[in-house]
Amino acid sequence: MPSSSPIWVEAEAPQPLIFCKLCLSECPPAATSRLLTCNCVFCTSCLQQYVQLAIREGGGAPITCPDMTCLKTGALLDSEIASFAPEDQAQLYQRLKFERGVQLDPGKTWCPVLECQAVCSVTPGAESQPASVACPACGAVFCSLCRVDWRDKHVCSERQPLTVASPRDSVKVGCEADAMVKQCPMCAVYIERDQGCAQMLCKSCKHTFCWYCLQNLDGDIFLRHYDRGPCRNKLGHSRASVMWNRTQVVGILVGVSIIVLVSSPLLLLASPCILCVVCKPCKGKKKTKKREIGQSDSTV
Repeated sequence: MPSSSPIWVEAEAPQPLIFCKLCLSECPPAATSRLLTCNCVFCTSCLQQYVQLAIREGGGAPITCPDMTCLKTGALLDSEIASFAPEDQAQLYQRLKFERGVQLDPGKTWCPVLECQAVCSVTPGAESQPASVACPACGAVFCSLCRVDWRDKHVCSERQPLTVASPRDSVKVGCEADAMVKQCPMCAVYIERDQGCAQMLCKSCKHTFCWYCLQNLDGDIFLRHYDRGPCRNKLGHSRASVMWNRTQVVGILVGVSIIVLVSSPLLLLASPCILCVVCKPCKGKKKTKKREIGQSDSTV
């Protein structure tokens, strides 16, 4: 009979682990997901938590790559959001996204009738000029700026600026320094300021700006904007509060630097022990020695 030769099957090499920048750990490729717009790879569980948190706090804003160093920083596709979030949250995001789009589109507006709330098209005209808008759902005709019923010889109060009734008191709306309601310079969402300092944070787009001049304050951690210029000493807090805020920021930076400087020599001294503990060849040698000792004892 012909001798049967043994069949050798090569074992597949283990796939390398992928480092996730969100949880700072390595995970197998099967537990990761790659974003289509930028090709960044993260843990699937991390992306699920990130997307669901962005839906709850983003107000319909585009959900971008969570890697702050990503060069493309593209927005996640709707199909990706649907795969990383439950169905109810994905539907909530689509509704918030639609409402945000209507709010930012100068050619669209909401019908002011509470029972209707349909999306109406605004006829493009002269900038900041009122125009009549007819709702296609309920037939109401209203002003495109102040959203009041459009009548003959209508005078738009939005250009005065507008003073509307508030649950607490009358509120001024406009661009003046003493106005209590202004639009975010980044996403144009209306923001009301009834008290507090002049450093404003938009809840919709997380943009930080000055209430008086609408200047960008995202990178001004020391609030030096209020040390000079037309907004000098207009922060709304005392000088001691400003100094305390700056002291806290400096203290945090100094504390982190001290921790890094102190821990660096300790880590260098402890690195041989750490490497010895996690070194797999050493563990293998210990196991083989134990086996040899056990075999010698059994022969004796």
